[in-house]
Amino acid sequence: MAEIIQRDGTWAFDGSTVRITPGRHRSVPLFRQTYGEIAVPLEAVSGVVYEPERKRGRLRIRLREGADPLLQATGGRLPEGADPYLLTVDKDRSGVAEYVVAEIRQSLLLDQIPTEPTKAYLLPGPPVPVSVRSSDGTVSFDGAQVRIDWADTSDRVKRATGPRIIGIGDLVQVEWLPNSGYEDGFLRFVTRETVFSKLPAERDPYALDLWGSVRRDLLTALVAAAVTARLPHPSTRAGAEYADRDRSPAAVPRQSADHHDILLRRLRELGELHRDGVLTDEEFALTKAAVLRSF
Repeated sequence: MAEIIQRDGTWAFDGSTVRITPGRHRSVPLFRQTYGEIAVPLEAVSGVVYEPERKRGRLRIRLREGADPLLQATGGRLPEGADPYLLTVDKDRSGVAEYVVAEIRQSLLLDQIPTEPTKAYLLPGPPVPVSVRSSDGTVSFDGAQVRIDWADTSDRVKRATGPRIIGIGDLVQVEWLPNSGYEDGFLRFVTRETVFSKLPAERDPYALDLWGSVRRDLLTALVAAAVTARLPHPSTRAGAEYADRDRSPAAVPRQSADHHDILLRRLRELGELHRDGVLTDEEFALTKAAVLRSF
């Protein structure tokens, strides 16, 4: 067993799995504490390195492309402090860090682990159900459906459409960009019907506009990763993402009577908002189209 324990967290390697546990100290970012322990199988690892610095060093593990739904969803855009695959190491523990690196590298060589991209996810991603409250609303995922409940501060077009519910089978991909504190971020759920939508995140009823607390908005990456883990792997969906956009009407299941009643009620509410001047002609048209697409 090769193990290193730091305030930032603990890494333990038993020859087949690197177990990464975040530290409990208040300096450890909320994202890593919320994500929790990660068990990385050796076959998901492409390399490991210790980067010494004057005061502290960094222990970093690199995963094979396509192995982890979290990295797939975030596209390398997680801030360094929130990266669960990086451990800050005190200078007096550099020898231990180098020993951990040597043990993992030796096992990679002995097991002849390839470095090319994987054809399936080797890590499960965050467990479900998962729910995150962001600056634009609360997004939840139960493994089958994504639900967005808008905040009082959300754009009125979004609030007028009511809660957004998206089945996992309707999703093409998830797009995520963090709120940097200088520029807004977003979490967008791309469906077959909205794949060519050009609406900005603040007006897109299929997207959360991330403009508030950077610390809390970062947690939306958990939902992005959990959904991504349940979508077709990138290696299998290339060229097939949009293949069923033009499904015949016979292939689309009929909506239930309850859904039909909800649809009619939403359309009546939108009509009233339009007549009362709450929604402009353009906003009414966009919102009506969004409601119809969602049903």
